Formats: sequence, C-alpha cells, structure tokens
Amino acid sequence: MTASLSLSQARRIALAAQGLAKVRPAGPVTPRAVGRTFARIQLVQIDSVNVLARSHYLPFFSRLGNYDPAILHSMAGRKPRKMMEYWAHEASYIRPEHYPDLLLWQKRAWVGAHHMEPAVRIAMEERILAALEAGPPMTASALTVQLGHTQDTESANWGWNWNTVKRVLEHLFEEGRVSAASRTPQFERLYTLTSRVLPGSVHSGMDADTALDRLMDAAALAHGIGTVRCFADYFRTPLKAGEASVQRLLQAGRLERVSVRGWDRETYRHIDARLPRKAEGRALLSPFDSLVFERRRLEELFGFHYRIEIYTPAAKRRFGYYVLPFLLREGIVARVDLKADRAAGQLLVRSAFGEPGAPPDTAVELSAELWLMAQWLGLQEVVVWPVGDLAVSLSEAVARGPIGRCEPDGQSSPLTGEPDNVAILSPVD
Repeated sequence: MTASLSLSQARRIALAAQGLAKVRPAGPVTPRAVGRTFARIQLVQIDSVNVLARSHYLPFFSRLGNYDPAILHSMAGRKPRKMMEYWAHEASYIRPEHYPDLLLWQKRAWVGAHHMEPAVRIAMEERILAALEAGPPMTASALTVQLGHTQDTESANWGWNWNTVKRVLEHLFEEGRVSAASRTPQFERLYTLTSRVLPGSVHSGMDADTALDRLMDAAALAHGIGTVRCFADYFRTPLKAGEASVQRLLQAGRLERVSVRGWDRETYRHIDARLPRKAEGRALLSPFDSLVFERRRLEELFGFHYRIEIYTPAAKRRFGYYVLPFLLREGIVARVDLKADRAAGQLLVRSAFGEPGAPPDTAVELSAELWLMAQWLGLQEVVVWPVGDLAVSLSEAVARGPIGRCEPDGQSSPLTGEPDNVAILSPVD
C-alpha cells in the first residue's frame, strides 16, 4: 500500500535527509562533525566563483555554522582521505567509496582529448604519467613547463583554450588514472597518480548495475524523498538506467513508493529517511547546495522558483548576481545577493527580497544568520544596500540585534559606487 504524505511531511523528510531540519549544534565544530555532514549529503559541488566563498565551503557552514575550512583541506588532501574530486553533480568532492562506481557511469567526452590524434594523445599520456610517477603532485601549468610544451595554437579553437597537456590530463582524470591530490591557494588542481590518492585497484571489474544501485541508493538517502529524475541528477547518472535501478531498489526494500498530495509524479522515499515532528533549522544556502540541485523539486517542495543569474546581464537580473536562498524552519522565506568585500572587511547584502507569506521574524532571523556568516568569513561589518522589499526591515533587525548597531553613512560604497543611503551595520566593541 502506497503511503500518503502531506507537503509539510515531504518537506521535513527532505530537510532531515540533508541535515537542515535541526538547530545547529552549540560549541566548536569538530572534524568528526564535518565528516558526519559530508557522509550525510554524499557530495559537494565545486565551483570557482569566489564572490562570497568557494561553493564547496558553504554547505558545511549552512549545516554547522562557524567551522574551520581547513578541515576540508585535511579531508581532501591527507591520507586516509575522506573526500576526493571527481565528476558527479558537475565537478564535486565525493566520498572515496563512490569513486569506483562513478568511473563506470560518468562519461565526459567533452574534455577534448577525443579530438586529438590517438598517437599524439597516447604519447602525451605516457610523458605525463612518467612525470607524475617520478615527482610530486603538479598543476597543469607546472607540467606544461616541465614537459617543455608551450601553449599550442590548436587549443585556441577549443573549449577553455586548454593546451594539449591540460586536455590529456583531464582525459586521464576522467579515466581514473590521475586524480587531484589537493588544490593550490589559486584553486588549481595538483595532479598525481590515482594510486597515491586512493591506494588499491579502483578498476575491479564490478557489475555496472550493482555500481549504479549503490549510487542511486546514496542519492535517495541524501534526498529522503524524490523521483527517479531527482536521484539520477544527484550524481548525474543516466535517467533510463536510473529507472531500472529504482525498480531493483524497490524489490530490495531500500525504497518505498509514496504519494505526496498535490504532486503528479512517481515518488519514492528511502527506507532510512526520517520524518521529524518539526523543522527548526535556519540556513543561507549556496546556489550550488545539494538541497537546490533539482529546480523542479525545489519549486514543488517549497514553492520557490530559483535561477542562478550569474550569466544574466546585470540590467536583466531580478534579484542579483550571487543570490542565496534563506531557509527558515520549514520554508525558504527570502533570498539575498551577497558579496564578501575582504579588503574592506565587509559582508555586502546587495539585495534582500522576502518570499510571499514569509513569517514576521524573517528579517530578525536573517540578520542573525548574516552576522554568523560575517564572523565565519572574518569580516567586521555587514552592509545592507537599499535594494529589495526586505532591505529596510533587515537593516532595522540587525541594528536591534545582540551584536550590532546601525550607522547610516549616506555615502556610496567606496569600491563600487553603488546607491547612497546604504546602512552600514557594525559590531559593538
């Protein structure tokens, strides 16, 4: 018999699965807590945009609060590794146990090496592998210099203007022969042999269906509740194969069919998913947070229509450049366009918009979250621009907050020349 769930119940299941239903734990955040969070969400997407913070840092802040990002560097860069890079939901940090499964199911021919002459590619592969075996981890640019291979003209007509070394490196990365040992402060991958990142054979000749079932099971557990499309999208595995995998997981008792009132799609709940009595969390969510991966699910669950406007011309943006949804208890109640002005020590709130039906305490709760984020980023001020229907009440809320006061300076931002009458909110000494 198919269980029937209300929309509220579906929301709470989804939030609990993502570690967003509870109030954050008090006290210092330990590496163990970070590890538990990563084990829950299974992966974090990597993106180079650093207008606020690297996107893979933000999901841990959303769930844990003020933590030390160096914990992630240790998890990804020291043995035994708790996370490693590979293609999943785009470029991602994944759990090492998923790596062999993803090797069977992630195919990304767009990296460009397939356009090369096979003899040229194989010769370059041998040189790269020999250099990495003989030396320490290296960036693509360092390998290019060591191999005496300057930027070639062929690459100017392809992709990101990668030269032959970079294209072959990415091909080897996709095949699982090289991996990222870590990243430089400039966010460049340091490549090394995969055997040095993940000891032992990763090409074990496992059954492909079994591998996909593990990925779909992990995705379903991270969702709590969702559709085949949701689960397949999590690790970006094929939809048709995912449909067969879900049927196998149903037969194995790992999933159960459910119906959500108002939804018209086949929906499944993971057998280990929890349904808390209420959701009490509060979080600013990265545009690349795993809760917001699947936009149709996000809109069905929360009534929240969300698009990233980074690539939209500034004049055509509705909400801003780097907009974070604000989750409060069981709903997504606001969105804010944020930027970390590190030189000035300011967290810039460039716009603030409330959602229809947002609760009365939205501005107060959001102000507390912004101060927590500023503390985490090592910033001393919060600057709220008068853009958006929540901006005024947000400024007032921060002014009344336990750590802030409002000091309108009537001046434009010294770095951006943005509108006058910006409220500058400074911590009390």
